[in-house]
Amino acid sequence: MAEQSSRGVRVGVDVGSVRVGVAASDPDGLLATPVVTLRRERAGADLDALAELIVEYGAVEIVVGLPRTLRGQDGKAVAAARDYATRLTRTLERVGAPVPLVFVDERLTSVTANRQLAERGVRSRHRRSVVDQAAAVAILQARLDALRTGVG
Repeated sequence: MAEQSSRGVRVGVDVGSVRVGVAASDPDGLLATPVVTLRRERAGADLDALAELIVEYGAVEIVVGLPRTLRGQDGKAVAAARDYATRLTRTLERVGAPVPLVFVDERLTSVTANRQLAERGVRSRHRRSVVDQAAAVAILQARLDALRTGVG
């Protein structure tokens, strides 16, 4: 049975140890586009900024990538992504804007995004600032495609 998809903007999140890539969909859920790369901060300013974006977009769902190993196992990066998602959920609840959150397997999205940017001639130095956004786009687009086709 296909998962019911409500209309509205979805926000994709690629959680890294240094940066967080953010993407958003159109309200019809057809296309994911890059939004911003946030620098991770111990004080949680990145979580506050992300929560503010989610509220601003009126997101109906947050899609967080889980960086599983090539064998599909959960490692430290998955635990870190889950922890970040939990803290994001708490931040949104604190500001009175709870939004459902789902996880998507994101194996190799950053590697693929890096390769695609290199193929397009984006220099290594500039790639670092946008690769997380490109990975967030891939994560979100996978979710949008799964919702549309009922596969996944």
